Amino acid sequence: MMTSQNATTSPVSALTIDSIIEDFEFLDNWDDRYRYLIELGRKLPPFPEDERTEDTKVQGCASQVWLISHPTKAVDGTHLDFVGDSDAHIVRGLVAILLALYSGRPVAEIAATDPTPVFERIGLKDHLTPQRSNGLRSMVERIRSDARAILSAP
Repeated sequence: MMTSQNATTSPVSALTIDSIIEDFEFLDNWDDRYRYLIELGRKLPPFPEDERTEDTKVQGCASQVWLISHPTKAVDGTHLDFVGDSDAHIVRGLVAILLALYSGRPVAEIAATDPTPVFERIGLKDHLTPQRSNGLRSMVERIRSDARAILSAP
């Protein structure tokens, strides 16, 4: 589900999900798309070394992935901002795409947003190894789980 919120720039990313999709559609071959994915990962802000803990590590990823969510209060409710990192270049790019898709949005939207249409549109669904696809699902589940936890809190 794409909303106008997606057109805004996330606090942790200089790129919007819409601009990432446009860039992927502009690139003709998968070598260029992989290079772009790696470039996206390089643009992630530095991840705090002291936050590379078992609590922030995403379980179910072959590579090491760390995600932290930061809730912020807004007029329309609680939003979540995310920071993340990975020890693998392509996976870092996947983290960057997920942060552009989810970060800065209301928790209800995060919990309800299925990233599958985005990954189908940019063609990643068919060009990720099974291990990376499983890791991607684990990252999405972690992000959505953080949102659901806030939604269910008293």
